[in-house]
Amino acid sequence: MNKNTFTTVKLAKGEMNIYDFGTIKLHAYKTNDFIDDEVFAVEKNGKAVVIESPCFFDNNKELEEYLKDIEVDGVLVAYHGAGATFLLNVPKYSTQNAKEYSENGGGKALIDNFTAAFGEAFDNSVHKITNVIGEGKINIGGIDFIIKQTSEAFDIEIPEINAVYTHMLGHDCHSIVAGKDHADAIIAQLNGYIAKGYDLILTSHYTPEDLKDAKTKIDYLENLKKIAEKCENAEQFKAEVNKEYPNYSGANYLDMTTGFFFS
Repeated sequence: MNKNTFTTVKLAKGEMNIYDFGTIKLHAYKTNDFIDDEVFAVEKNGKAVVIESPCFFDNNKELEEYLKDIEVDGVLVAYHGAGATFLLNVPKYSTQNAKEYSENGGGKALIDNFTAAFGEAFDNSVHKITNVIGEGKINIGGIDFIIKQTSEAFDIEIPEINAVYTHMLGHDCHSIVAGKDHADAIIAQLNGYIAKGYDLILTSHYTPEDLKDAKTKIDYLENLKKIAEKCENAEQFKAEVNKEYPNYSGANYLDMTTGFFFS
């Protein structure tokens, strides 16, 4: 499946890009919210599983309205634990480490920061996990998913559409990179995706991407490490990265990366 082969449904705030695989469809919801969230619904035989959740009240309502004629059998809550008013009575699936990340860890810290930044528009309630899952295969709504635990939460392989979901990629935007070791871990992860030959890479903050985009990101991360090695302070590092990538979005992510490399 080509990442650009979809039909678009314009909504009041966001938009839905629909990838049709025949027996299964991928609904990619672009929220157009303040943090560029992306939410996915995998539909088969009139049932669907949602991957992640919107976290602004208006997006919650908009996506629920879009899904009203589809039976949603579950929501996989990985890196985005906020937005608990979304599909309130639908089972929520998560690993134990992702649950802790959202309730007490780094995810909770992000939720607190977003609450301060966006106020009442942001749904800071944390999803109540009804089904704690582990690594390996799980079937929800007649669809197989393969769960792979990460340091913070979990990634999801969707074999029927040869796709994988992870938190961030973004071939032309900055990412949160917590130092050299984290960059190496991301590079290893992306090389794994390339080796497996996925058609689509789904992420929480970008439209679906492909293996060419993964290679572009690897080059970016390798260069990021080289720039950090030759810079003496945070200001120099940030200036050099902006010089190399003047058209990249995600300036706030670069600020965080700078803080990690030059704490």
